[in-house]
This record gives sequence, structure tokens and C-alpha cells, in this order.
Amino acid sequence: MDEPHHRRGRAARRTAAPARVVDYRHLRYPFAPQKVISDDAVSAIHDMALKVLEELGIKVLLPEARAIYATGGALVDETTEMVRIGRDMVAAALLSAPRSIRMRAADPGRELDYEDGALIFSPGGGCPNVTDALRGRRPGSFAAYEETLKLHQSFDVIHKLGPSAEPQDVPTHLRHYAMMRAQLTLGDKPMFVYARGRGQVAESFEMIWMALDLSDADFTDGAWCGTVINTNSPRQIDRPMAEGIIDFARAGQMLIITPFCLAGAMAPVTVEGALVLQHAECLAGITLAQLAKPGAPVSYGGFSSNVDMKSGAPAFGTPTHIRMAIGTGQLARHVGLPWRSAAGSASNTADMQAAGENHMGLWANLMANATLTVHSAGWLEGGLSFGYEKFINDIEALQTIAELCQPLTSPEADLAWDALADVQPGGHFFATPHTMERFDRAFYAPLVADLSNHGTWEAAGAKTATERATAIWQRILSDYRPPEGSGERGERIARYIADRTAAGGKAPLD
Repeated sequence: MDEPHHRRGRAARRTAAPARVVDYRHLRYPFAPQKVISDDAVSAIHDMALKVLEELGIKVLLPEARAIYATGGALVDETTEMVRIGRDMVAAALLSAPRSIRMRAADPGRELDYEDGALIFSPGGGCPNVTDALRGRRPGSFAAYEETLKLHQSFDVIHKLGPSAEPQDVPTHLRHYAMMRAQLTLGDKPMFVYARGRGQVAESFEMIWMALDLSDADFTDGAWCGTVINTNSPRQIDRPMAEGIIDFARAGQMLIITPFCLAGAMAPVTVEGALVLQHAECLAGITLAQLAKPGAPVSYGGFSSNVDMKSGAPAFGTPTHIRMAIGTGQLARHVGLPWRSAAGSASNTADMQAAGENHMGLWANLMANATLTVHSAGWLEGGLSFGYEKFINDIEALQTIAELCQPLTSPEADLAWDALADVQPGGHFFATPHTMERFDRAFYAPLVADLSNHGTWEAAGAKTATERATAIWQRILSDYRPPEGSGERGERIARYIADRTAAGGKAPLD
């Protein structure tokens, strides 16, 4: 007798590669954005922010930036370094800022459209330390920096590379050479460049141009790299940030203007008051970018939460963090620009607190429809450490969100009439043809989560999610292979880096 069809199908699938294919590289929001404040309140916050810029002003420490503001019509007091920006200037800047930005990459398949509706994840960044279960907490090094880039590159749900580990064993005047070479040879996703002085920024641009063999027209056709510009809340733009705004704008590379407003410390204690300050500072940065070069690729940004009023430490995943994220989204849509937010965790280790804080931050950004969510994986201690196990467990959360972005098209076969008719009351659907045709691709396969029963879990060593994550990152780093073309990219800039290093490099500030 012939073997039943469903058994033959099951046996074949046990030896074949899973048929399930999901695109995590280009995500779009599956849900409409939510609101935490009324439309009238959004307009009032916007008007109050314009009043802050017009009447109180913002302190700008770079003389060149003050001159650019003055040329655009701002009132500048050179003695106090205060700049008062008229609302007409802000309106003009918002009109010239692009609504969609093409984020370029070494692999064209990794390119992104940075625009309203896009869902982009970036890893935890700016961490001076790293930590994992095997080697403990330690200062960031170049070896750790390379490891974190390999982790970023290995998951499609991480859409751009980030500075997760600060390579403190590389002198500051040479650090940009090492960081750019590593990005160009270990990854092929959109890149970042720190705004740490004009010399380093210019040379970083030059390395991208050389490594990717770009023409002048190619380099300005979209943004090959981006930077985060943090204002010094309250109401100040320092010299390297102002230089970064000007230089990135003029080079056509992406600026993410991001005030870091912690309510109760660097911002008013109320959500609405903190949003007024954040909005004002962000508009000031966007205006400078558009004055430096109309049409420059610039993103609205906000990374705001509250502090613990007992210790002064920043807190994340809190109700204030969630409300600030959703309110920021409302303000970004009010001015018509794509925008950046952030998740993150204040926990000191990869425990339940760390997961809960990051998950709440991610959910806030999902409700807010943030174009870019920074610190989406690996961020611990409020940014003081990047955790390897934390990164892996956060990837699980990101992939779960990415699954929600896959549309349910509801063809007739998915309505499952045959399966419903095959199974009698009190039966089960395990062996129906409908199930057997789909079982290997119907559901998301967990990266870290263990879905076995207690006995099976215990027999396998009773490992926690953190312990399972350790094995995963070890395997990824052990098996890592650089992307196609990385060797050629490295060769193109090898002589440049050697010559610049021999000449003494570039100090972070000229």
C-alpha cells in the first residue's frame, strides 16, 4: 500500500530546508500611529517651541554657525553667543528638508528609504564598555568593536551599523581610521560617522568614497552615512555638533538631530514641557542644516525619558519614556519629517528588568511609528555598556515585531475551509493536509526562546535565555564570514590609512 500523502510530505520536509521566507530587510509599519496628546496640544507645543526660539533663543558655541544663522535672518548676540530664530526661518527650513532620504549601502539590497512609514532598527550605540557572560564587563576595545559589527551584520532585522563599542585602545586621533575600515570590511549596511571634528569627518567621507569606488555624483546621490547630533539640553549647540551639522549638510550626508531631554533634569518635569524643549532644539538644528545647504538630508529626532528623582539616573521603558516617544511622533508628523526615537535599558545586567525596559521602549516606538529606533538591541546601563546576551535576546523581540510587518493577504486557502471540514468536534489539526502543507513555514521559529516542556528543558541542561544567548553569539562570531567585496574595499583604503597615520592622524577637535 502506498504511504499516505501527508506522511510522505512530512518526511520530505524533515530533510529539506525550511520553506519559510520572510523579508526583514525592508519593513513597513503594520499599524496606524497612536496619540497621547490632542491635535490642539501638538499645535500648542509647536507654537511654544517657536516662541522659545524667538524670545529665549539658543546658545550656539561655533562662530561660523552663528554667522550662518545671522545670514538667514536670526538675531545674534556675539557677546552671549545667543541666537534667536524667527518662525519664518523655521518654516522655510521645514519646507526645504526632504520627506524621504535614500540611505545607501555597499550592498544595494541593504539600501533603505528613510521616510514616514518605514521601520528601521539600529543597535545600541555609544557604549564605553561591553559585557558578556564569559568575559564579564570591560572597557570597549577595537576587538570588541569588530565583534559587535559582526553581530550587527549577521541579523537582517538590524538595518544599519552602529558604534556599539567605543574602541578605547585606539588613540582618538587615529580612531576614525580603524572604525571606518572595520565598517567597510565587516559589513555592507548603511554606516555611521561620528561628528568629532572637521578633519575626522572629512577623512571619513573620503574613505567611504575611495573604498566604494564612488564618483562625486555617486557620493551625493543619497546618504552613504549618517550621524547623530545631540544638542546640549537645555538650549545649547556645542562646537563639534554645530560643525557636524554644517559639514554633513554640505556633503549631502544624513543628519539625525536628536535632543536628549531627560524630564526632571535637562528638561521640564512634565511630558508637555519636555516636548516643548526637545521640539525647539530639534527645529534649531534642522534650521541650521537647511541654511547650510537647502535640501540637506535631515531627520527629526527625539530621545527623551525621565530621571529617577531619588538618584538622578536616567530611566527607560517608563510611562514617561513611552509618552514622550508617542508625542515625539505626533510632533514629527506635524512638521512633516521622518524621525528617530530610541529604546534602551537602565538595567545593569541582561535580566528581566533589561528585557522589560527594552520591550516597552520598542513597543512605544511601534505605537509612535518611529522611522528609526536607535538602541534597539544590546543597550545596558543607560548606554554605559553593550551586552552581548542582551543583544541576542533583543533580536528576538525585533524579529517578533518584524513578523507583524508581513501582511495577512487572506487568500481563500488561508481561510482553511478544508481543514475545518476535515476535523471532527473534539479532534485536532496536527495531521490535516492543510497543516502538513504549511507546518514548516506557518510560524516564526524562535531564535532564543525554548518552547519545550519542563522535562525536556531540564534534561537539556535547564538553561536560561541568557545562557542560550551566550551560545548563539559565540557561534555567530565563530562562523562569521565578511560580506562579498569587503577585501577589495579594505585594499582601496589601506594606503590612505597608512599615509594618514604616518602623518599623525587627525585630532577630534582642530
